Amino acid sequence: MFSFDHSSGFESVPAMYDTLVSQARSLFDGEPSHIANAANLAALVYHTVPDLNWAGFYFYDGNELVLGPFQGKIACVRIAMGKGVCGTAAATGQAQLVPDVFAFAGHIACDAASRSEVVIPLFRDDKLIGVWDVDSPKPDRFTQEDKAGMQALCQVWLDACGGAKA
Repeated sequence: MFSFDHSSGFESVPAMYDTLVSQARSLFDGEPSHIANAANLAALVYHTVPDLNWAGFYFYDGNELVLGPFQGKIACVRIAMGKGVCGTAAATGQAQLVPDVFAFAGHIACDAASRSEVVIPLFRDDKLIGVWDVDSPKPDRFTQEDKAGMQALCQVWLDACGGAKA
């Protein structure tokens, strides 16, 4: 059974992500579907990590990023490579940790309430398959510990879906 309580009182941010990684491994055990696992990862993170207003995937279709499973308000359906935080992460292959999205040149405001964001690019066989995107209505919500935790969660998802790297 999984606890989705924002107030579960983790000792630290790394402890929260250690717990989430363990839960994700259990959740994905024996399930190779990237869609099913993406949907469950979005729900697990959205309902556990405090102060989020969006968590989900965009998958690369060979031309642009297309909305995948997520939790939160309705979202932009397509994002061009190199545009916004997600498109920048996809185009550069580098995780993006953005303390204030309004200061990010070219930010795409899918939800006007979002103030900070972390985006992790996802690769299989050195080819981009998409990005994991998490938003918060709080400025400076995400730390390097959050980025590392999100990368670890993405790696668990990639491993469950046939291996790749975050």
